[in-house]
Amino acid sequence: MIELRPFHTLGSANHGWLDAHHHFSFAGYHDPSRMNWGALRVWNDDTIAADSGFPPHPHNDMEIITYVRTGAITHRDSMGNEGRTEAGDVQVMSAGSGVRHSEWNKETEDTTLFQLWIIPSERGGEPGWGAARFPKGDRSGAFVPLASSPANDSDAAKGALPIRTDARVLGATVKAGASVTYTPRDPSRHLYLVPATGKVRVEDVEASARDGVAITDQPGITITALEDSELVLVDAA
Repeated sequence: MIELRPFHTLGSANHGWLDAHHHFSFAGYHDPSRMNWGALRVWNDDTIAADSGFPPHPHNDMEIITYVRTGAITHRDSMGNEGRTEAGDVQVMSAGSGVRHSEWNKETEDTTLFQLWIIPSERGGEPGWGAARFPKGDRSGAFVPLASSPANDSDAAKGALPIRTDARVLGATVKAGASVTYTPRDPSRHLYLVPATGKVRVEDVEASARDGVAITDQPGITITALEDSELVLVDAA
């Protein structure tokens, strides 16, 4: 199954400082047919105005991955961590038994990002946070693991940030006319693809920037770029 979820069908809420679009039910948006995709619970497409953001608030029992598309976001949490994550780079927060954090756009321009929530394999545990740079040139023409379960040894060796769930978050950049393939370890896996930029064809389904493509029961997929494209893919149980 390959299902296109066009950007204009997503849930949305514009708070002035935050223009949010929800691939899955979140906050005031509820669609019983879009509650999750396997262990992937949230995929928010956020635009955060300059000098604004999310004030300190709590989370627990969730793996929260932030992929910055443009601008930068500054993180601070109750564990004492602070860091600035720039466009193309990734941060991961394992909420574990509980943590408070803020995410603030300290830049002079809008910041755009994807925030993903993936249900952990086990509840509780010490919270944690980390961030890493992932130069787009290093993922030209191939998927690179950005965050992954430590059980995926090869992903860890490639610098993927650890997440406490049976999932992988991957990124690729693809030139117009070129293709990339992805093969999950089992066809029953839940794949969710979003082009951050560009336009692609997934088998016979075309998706534009910020559309979602929900995929399962596929032994593998081929993604062909119809325009220069930047891709983010989740492979979850």
